[in-house]
Amino acid sequence: MIRTVVLDIEGTTSATAYVTDTLFPYSRAHFAEYIERHRGEPDLERVLENVRAEIGDPGADHTLVVAQLEAWVDGDAKIEPLKAIQGWIWQEGFARGDLVAHFYPDVAPALRRWHAEGLELAVYSSGSVVAQRAWFGHGNEGDLNPLIAHNFDIETAGPKREVDSYRKIASALGREPAALLFCSDLTAELDAARAAGWHTIGVRRPGEPNERTGVGDHHEVASFAAIEL
Repeated sequence: MIRTVVLDIEGTTSATAYVTDTLFPYSRAHFAEYIERHRGEPDLERVLENVRAEIGDPGADHTLVVAQLEAWVDGDAKIEPLKAIQGWIWQEGFARGDLVAHFYPDVAPALRRWHAEGLELAVYSSGSVVAQRAWFGHGNEGDLNPLIAHNFDIETAGPKREVDSYRKIASALGREPAALLFCSDLTAELDAARAAGWHTIGVRRPGEPNERTGVGDHHEVASFAAIEL
């Protein structure tokens, strides 16, 4: 019996194009300004040290750090220090009204229905928890955060294509794997979740980049409205 539904964001609840065409350029344009404005703050300095560690240059100045962050954005890298800084920048952007998150029209009604039915809802994304909460709090369907009980990212759970990440989430939730359902548009993520004992549903939305490649042999839907739990 499914007790918790864990959701991917990009390509699953929301359009990939919004992330790549709006969020990524927004963060790229604000790296230098954000780092300068928050210079000396412990959380930022810790992340900047992580960037320097990733590139093997402990003496890298802010210009080199910003250049590396920009390169990671251009390559869609799933790297924790990049995701942390992006999350802070997006959080400010959503709060200022510069950004409004996109959700497919079937998402909010499904989340509200599942929540009302007593299902626990969680999000697992490569984007930081800060970014996730900013996203779900400032969408075209109002604040959806009250529906979400837990958030996981690559820092708290690990990479999304690794089986151990899903085992770690199950442990954090205190659930048996058979009580968990993961919804994603990426076959590799769905494979990892299933290998950890989870139920899986592949979300194959028309027009999304991964629509053509499909979701392997996982149960497939084009809309959350087709999911019956």
